[in-house]
Amino acid sequence: MAIDGFFVSKTTLFLFDFIVLVTLPAEAAVRNYQFDIRVKNVSRLCHAKPIVTVNGRFPGPTIYAQEGDRVIVNVTNHAKYNMSIHWHGLKQYRNGWADGPPYIMQCPIQTGNSYAYDFNVTGQRGTLWWHAHILWLRATVYGAIVIKPKLGTPFPFPKPNMEQIVVLGEWWHKDVEEIVKQGTNMGLPPNMSDAHIINGKPGPLFPYTFAMEVESGKTYLLRIVNAALNDELFFAIAGHNMMVVEVDAVYTKPFFTRAILIAPGQTTNVLVRADRSPDRYFMAARPFMDAPLPVDKQLQGYSNTKTDFPDKPLKPFNYTGEPLTANLGTAHGTRLRRIAFNSTVELVLQDTNLLTVESHPFHLHGYNFFVVGTGIGNFDPIKDPAKYNLVDPVERNTVDVPTGGWTAIRFRADNPGVWFMHCHLELHTGWGLKMAFVVEDGKGADQSILPPPKDLPLC
Repeated sequence: MAIDGFFVSKTTLFLFDFIVLVTLPAEAAVRNYQFDIRVKNVSRLCHAKPIVTVNGRFPGPTIYAQEGDRVIVNVTNHAKYNMSIHWHGLKQYRNGWADGPPYIMQCPIQTGNSYAYDFNVTGQRGTLWWHAHILWLRATVYGAIVIKPKLGTPFPFPKPNMEQIVVLGEWWHKDVEEIVKQGTNMGLPPNMSDAHIINGKPGPLFPYTFAMEVESGKTYLLRIVNAALNDELFFAIAGHNMMVVEVDAVYTKPFFTRAILIAPGQTTNVLVRADRSPDRYFMAARPFMDAPLPVDKQLQGYSNTKTDFPDKPLKPFNYTGEPLTANLGTAHGTRLRRIAFNSTVELVLQDTNLLTVESHPFHLHGYNFFVVGTGIGNFDPIKDPAKYNLVDPVERNTVDVPTGGWTAIRFRADNPGVWFMHCHLELHTGWGLKMAFVVEDGKGADQSILPPPKDLPLC
């Protein structure tokens, strides 16, 4: 097997040697989950340490639901840290109380207290994920969300024989919060992680490697999540093509590739056919390294959702030419932008830095958005909008702003509340690369924020 080139620093290899398809009741239902936040001793790569977990599991349990379901997750905090959980990619219509980021629409869950995240899964199906949204606790507090289509609604791609969740993450030998404190005290970024992991397990040089057994001739749906804190990752399977069919829980126009690039916060569903001779094939995850070089444009036409956007940006909610910036030297209060209900917003994210440039995966809470344009260099408000894809742009909740370049997104502000937007590299969020949109209530009875729940945590 031609895999020698994959044995590089911080590259993790996994055996492609399966897990049964989870079936759900046909009708919409109320699905109850209990999340107990506890510290547990875990050993990886010959290093043992206490980590914060959900129900003693690392990664945490998968949330299974069907489109239209109501989900209630009661979170009880037994750890020494304050806790909050974000349901990454769920739109939480009118219900920012269940979104999760602390000090935005809720206070964190303090030690010894509980809070029930109560939300509906409306108009969404596919792979999303949940994670801690406070400090760097999402290094170990995370898990997948699998939303099945409504009964009788088939996939818009060949039906797989089986499915597998593949959650990519990072591992530090030492306590992550202590590493962050040490870096802060020294005025330096925290130490990088010591390894990458898949479903909480390291590569084949160590015990308990993740292995996936497949049957020749069958097709498998991989639900891939990048739960890493600070690394964009390439992912591939030796000798196999992958058909990309969904990103961020939005179906795409299928296309084949030998490898995908997936940023922290993003999810990608791929079909893989076991069409090679019986053997062991490696899965590989390797970090993307920034370089300010021109690259090909992003693939167009991912989304099959009608965008209904005009040829020219709407005003006054067009932020083109006013790139979002943040003071990377501070971690002060979140910057706010107020938006009227049901307005069309265009936002240009421009990567600039006095010392160097790097890519930034930006995540918007409470919404999906359309990626209408991207490019290298400084955004030109006169020339670049003419190149926008307003026909079939990709629809996402997390987008990578290219190194030394820009990305233009549009969304309809039809979800009232206060919605966090930030770089999903944990290091950058802590340094202040974040803001929030305050979307005002509409005039209709169903266009206002719901009342806060009675058990909303107190600060």
